[in-house]
Amino acid sequence: MEVVRSESGVRSEKIAAPVAPVIARTKRLQVWFIRVCSSILLWTCLVQLLTVGELWHHNFINIIAPSVKHPPLPLLPLRNYTSNGYLKVSCNGGLNQMRSAICDMVAVARLLNLTLVVPELDKTSFWADNSTFEDIFDVKHFIESLRDEIRIVRRLPKRFSSKYRYKVFEMPPVSWSSEEYYLQQILPLFSKQKVLHFNKTDARLANNGVSIDLQKVRCHVTFQALKFTPEIESLGYKLVRVLHERGPFVALHMRYEMDMLAFSGCTHGCTKEEAEELKQLRYAYPWWREKEIVSEERRSQGLCPLTPEETALILQALGFDKDTQIYIAAGEIYGSERRLVVLRAAYPRIVRKEMLLDSGELQQFQNHSSQMAALDFMVSIASDTFIPTYDGNMAKVVEGHRRYLGFKKTILLDRKRLVELLDLHQNGTLTWNEFAFAVRSAHEKRMGQPTRRRVIADKPKEEDYFYANPQECLCEGTSCDDLLGLGNSSSVP
Repeated sequence: MEVVRSESGVRSEKIAAPVAPVIARTKRLQVWFIRVCSSILLWTCLVQLLTVGELWHHNFINIIAPSVKHPPLPLLPLRNYTSNGYLKVSCNGGLNQMRSAICDMVAVARLLNLTLVVPELDKTSFWADNSTFEDIFDVKHFIESLRDEIRIVRRLPKRFSSKYRYKVFEMPPVSWSSEEYYLQQILPLFSKQKVLHFNKTDARLANNGVSIDLQKVRCHVTFQALKFTPEIESLGYKLVRVLHERGPFVALHMRYEMDMLAFSGCTHGCTKEEAEELKQLRYAYPWWREKEIVSEERRSQGLCPLTPEETALILQALGFDKDTQIYIAAGEIYGSERRLVVLRAAYPRIVRKEMLLDSGELQQFQNHSSQMAALDFMVSIASDTFIPTYDGNMAKVVEGHRRYLGFKKTILLDRKRLVELLDLHQNGTLTWNEFAFAVRSAHEKRMGQPTRRRVIADKPKEEDYFYANPQECLCEGTSCDDLLGLGNSSSVP
């Protein structure tokens, strides 16, 4: 330090030149420190965002932002176990019935330590669709995403083929069966039979009373492993994008189709000729066991899909205005455009996939009802509101997916109550305002909110379907009480 005297005689101290670099270094350290803190803050925010994104599920992000390309995930660790044999399964029914069956069969294979053969799909049902598993689902993804649960092979080893005179033991497992049934009655069969063929797979595993680990296997399959082929996904994403560009939309699963009406015996609103046609069709299919059905009795019990005319009134009563965009997620409506006149008059912005896509884009899916249903499934999952007019397999599976994606709005119509209200309104007993108020009041708690699955002892067909409300996969531990509510009883005497 140097002492200097000013012209006025006042002494002062002058900082030596070497101190200047010290100040500069200090400033650089401050800048560096700020940058480090900023980086840590940004990375913390990114991690939090990714965590939140994971909670709302990877599939949901794919649906709302399909253009985002995610790098392939690393392979899951291979589960090491000694296989007790091969399980071959033939699924029966439509797309969503088969989808649930595949989930059940993976769970059974996991329970019994079996090797699963890629499932065969139904080619003899009403729809006569010859699609294979590989035509609808991404088989490579299916096998790889379940490698931590079971081994899956594309086909049986040659030594088990008829060419080598091997006769595969074939049987249908008992419907709605428990884990004990499979462990005590099915597993011992593999001591003699190295291959077992389940020739029917619909509803062969119980909704309830199944261990939570096995329930989570079912969820793993339906929410992660069963991914549609790239061709189906690409077109499905395009449909969703086009619909969203036009504004919010309702996916209306209007199950007023020939097969459903024939199977259920519901002919309300049909001509005598149509009723007879449906009856003859029911008799033509031997696996539709119930032949003589009184349509109006069935309707009064809430066991019929709503007609297009009834649907128009219900949508209006629920408060959907004329500008609502409605996507019909269904096949050919019975009676074609003639039966849609009233609904179109009430809602001019009704669209179908055939109206939104070029004919060439749909050509490869024509005459393949399951592949067309896969497109409707994707749109229904992504819709702002989903409304099924009948609680069939698609309605239930979509409901469960929408719960998994954050309890998206799903209006579950109480058809028995609605039929009563419709008849009272149409005979003049209820005014429009009274009718609309009653409809809205009946559905306040039927919007897909969190709730416990309803259990009915010894009546599995009447209780809530596992795939419609897979509660074991929607929450963890004590958080379930907060989400589903302690007071929501899950059993019915």
